[in-house]
Amino acid sequence: MNNKIRRIVIFSAVFILCAAIGVAAFTVFFDQAVIVRRKTIYRINTPDKVVAITFDDGPSPVWTPKILDALKKAGVKATFFMIGEHIVRYPEVARRVRDEGHEIGNHSYDHHVLLRYSMDSLAQEIKKDEKVIQEVTGVTTHYFRPPKAWLTSKEKKKVEGMGYRVVLWSLNSKDWVTFDEKYIVGYLARNIRPGDIILFHDSGGVFVTEGGNRSETVKAIPRLVEKLRAKGYKFVTITGLLDYAKQ
Repeated sequence: MNNKIRRIVIFSAVFILCAAIGVAAFTVFFDQAVIVRRKTIYRINTPDKVVAITFDDGPSPVWTPKILDALKKAGVKATFFMIGEHIVRYPEVARRVRDEGHEIGNHSYDHHVLLRYSMDSLAQEIKKDEKVIQEVTGVTTHYFRPPKAWLTSKEKKKVEGMGYRVVLWSLNSKDWVTFDEKYIVGYLARNIRPGDIILFHDSGGVFVTEGGNRSETVKAIPRLVEKLRAKGYKFVTITGLLDYAKQ
């Protein structure tokens, strides 16, 4: 390898690394979903004090069971947007989510940011996850949440043409960067509005979609439920939330 090619390779590697760090920093300090919410479900307009808690990136053999325990103790049903690869690895955890009455949504098969896909690849990614969800849990879902929220207008139309509704969120817990649970609960409780959709994660971290540390999420759930119930809020799944939009 001559010096010119070596410089190009090094420059390309540095550029990719900086871009990855930049994207991570952007999503830490700014909720990227804000700029792609158009023509998606990210909250509903309702006078009723109802909110939906959602989880992305599971199932996890470590954190999903602990989160399910916390939800069960709190008497709350949530919606879990699952990654197909994780369902294949941990089918018993996915079935437990179903068995305990929670809702399951499609979060793509391998969690790649979908802006890099062709329309056919996007459809294949969703269909592959759909097939795994159906085979493992017996559930047919009509809700899709794109990885990192990114979807173009054309991609949204494609997804809707497949029979899915694109679901984002209005409040982001930022638990994937392991903020303290007191911060998470305080932020959400201060900003909550009727009809909000709250984003949590039951797996993943800053640069990975599996593993991570969800201990703060587990601790945040009962405290958040307690605070919001004191304000008169009820907790529903995405389907339950949309029922209020019809009233």
